[in-house]
Amino acid sequence: MENLRVLVVDDEEDFVETIVKRLKGRGLQAAGVTSGQDALDLLETRDFDVIVLDVKMPRMDGIQTLKEIKKRKPLTEVIMLTGHGSVDSGIKGLQLGAYNYIMKPVPLDELLKQVGQAYERKLIEEGRLGSTGTVSE
Repeated sequence: MENLRVLVVDDEEDFVETIVKRLKGRGLQAAGVTSGQDALDLLETRDFDVIVLDVKMPRMDGIQTLKEIKKRKPLTEVIMLTGHGSVDSGIKGLQLGAYNYIMKPVPLDELLKQVGQAYERKLIEEGRLGSTGTVSE
């Protein structure tokens, strides 16, 4: 998972900084932004394997952001972060192509597990995870 690129998108700056720091501490390539538009702008110049996306954000919420991500980068896996009041949004996210949704606050080990599973799914969908362990053309 050392080549795994993760983008954290949440309007709570302290949360983003903390999660990015902890992901980097586990050897992942991590970046963070505090709005859906910032995430879309960053995707113009950088690729990410997994995006951890908060549902409740001002201006462009997580569902709107997810729709745009899936239009632009359909193989990028997205994990939705939901609060107790937004489980319906998490389920809507799944219907729109999100890998999964998890409740905030999320323990780091659970987040890492979900990110790893989402990354495996991305590799399979890209056809790069063959039974021989080699990259297929």
